[in-house]
Amino acid sequence: MTKAMNMQQGLTGEGNPPVATPIIIIDDDQKLCESYKEYLEPLGYKVTTAHTGPDGLEKVLQGEFHAVILDVMLPGMNGIEVLKNIRHKSNVPVLMLTGLGEEADRVAGLEIGADDYLPKTFSARELLARLRAVMRRSKPVTVPADGTEVEPEIINGKLHITPRSRTAELGDVPLKLTSLEFELLLSLARARGRVKSREQILDDIAGRDYDVFDRSIDVHVSALRQKLGDDPKAPTFIQTVRSVGYMMIKQ
Repeated sequence: MTKAMNMQQGLTGEGNPPVATPIIIIDDDQKLCESYKEYLEPLGYKVTTAHTGPDGLEKVLQGEFHAVILDVMLPGMNGIEVLKNIRHKSNVPVLMLTGLGEEADRVAGLEIGADDYLPKTFSARELLARLRAVMRRSKPVTVPADGTEVEPEIINGKLHITPRSRTAELGDVPLKLTSLEFELLLSLARARGRVKSREQILDDIAGRDYDVFDRSIDVHVSALRQKLGDDPKAPTFIQTVRSVGYMMIKQ
């Protein structure tokens, strides 16, 4: 996003959340934070800001936020370290902001548990779309009041996935997954026994392309395998299909 953000961009036709949604923006550029705040608050978000890593981390851990927008370059503690500390305590959705082309920062953030990233050339409309997407993926699915059938639990060996509550267990042990990791697991589990390409997985979990950064899927698969205790050389759950994508092994 440029510093001269058009504050009206994306306002027309965007539906406002019915209740102010608390989020926090952690970025050392105070003017840019104010621009974000001025853009998002009329759309129904209650925006808190922080301008150093330690201050941002303290506010996240003491507050009740529905999402975190986190810059990588911060004084006192960089965004990667802030994210690492957040993930020790919370699965709040985190949208990372990175310098253009700094793939190493994006990979590091995704490996630690970022839900998405944005290079700092984004538009106001894209910021809003990404923010809504990470928050939507983190919400449990409620049971319809009219008794409409909901997706049943998926069982694959010791792996139990409950789409309605967005929870997963391996044996009797709950898996601590980020919202995007859960979507990835669900995408593969729904198609267990069938290969899914990276493009199909991206469409399932994000509803859009990741442009040139398709490697993000590989990073999330690697993190998911670690949480499943899965050895990629002798997989129990997730098999790599070379040059194609991934498959959940049917059990």
